[in-house]
Amino acid sequence: MGFALRRRAPSKFERAADGSMTLVEHIRELRTRLFRASLAILVGFGVGIWLSERVRILLSKPYCDLPGSISAATGKCEFVQLGVTDVFLLNLKIALWVGLIVAAPVWLYQLWAFIAPGLHRHERRYAYFFTAVAAPLFAAGAFLAFFVVQKGLEFLINLSGEDINTTLEVTRYISFVTNLILLFGVAFEFPLVVLMLNFVGIASAKKLLGWWRIAVFIFFAFSAIVTPTPDPFGMTALAICLSALYFAAVGVAFLNDKRRGRGKEIYADVDDDEASALEYTPDPVEAGERLETVTPVAPPKPIERTYDDMT
Repeated sequence: MGFALRRRAPSKFERAADGSMTLVEHIRELRTRLFRASLAILVGFGVGIWLSERVRILLSKPYCDLPGSISAATGKCEFVQLGVTDVFLLNLKIALWVGLIVAAPVWLYQLWAFIAPGLHRHERRYAYFFTAVAAPLFAAGAFLAFFVVQKGLEFLINLSGEDINTTLEVTRYISFVTNLILLFGVAFEFPLVVLMLNFVGIASAKKLLGWWRIAVFIFFAFSAIVTPTPDPFGMTALAICLSALYFAAVGVAFLNDKRRGRGKEIYADVDDDEASALEYTPDPVEAGERLETVTPVAPPKPIERTYDDMT
């Protein structure tokens, strides 16, 4: 008794990769991915509402740890609310941030599942590597920002003098801290840009190392602009961390060049502006073979046909 073997139907990933999906099917898949991502963010938003008060207290810790932030009347760290609904809206905003972080594995996967079929295999491998490195780098930048905020607030509040009582407005303070955390976290992703330039072959590790003076200057200038305090502590901390990450990225670029065998080409030691050596000695040309004269063949005579032959 024979059994008929059924061919396995191609999955959506395979159909999207080979281009057999129609435009309508792509739109339907995008709608499904967006719905799943939105549902995950909505669930994360519910978790964020439950954690919003704790997160707000955590973000207030850099200011509340300062001696001058404790109220003499209540013995607690106090902020000012200018509007009736300011704290309510602030808790909703914090809940949305927490929801995005909690639901990040889901909506990032949905985004990846939609764009991955259009990438080559080596491009997917690079995407896995960059995603795995981007999250720890962002977390390290956020931790450094939290540390810089505490030192910066201590410096700025001490400048006001003992005759001035400082009480911060809660929404402006939380926005100040979160914006600084976001800025530091994005700044720590710069080494990934350096590695991307090397992996795609735009800049070699030797060329990246030659740019170290310009890179360090840009890091210090960027740190002087984004740090909230005029003291050199926060600026130097951010600039040193960015410089260390840059040199670490250059080290990985050297390993990548060695693995791929870059730098061993025939023109590896030639500068980009150096003219190539040209060979001016022409090669001798041999005389061609002489063809013998061929007697032309006479064309055939036309056949004459009479009227009698046609009838």
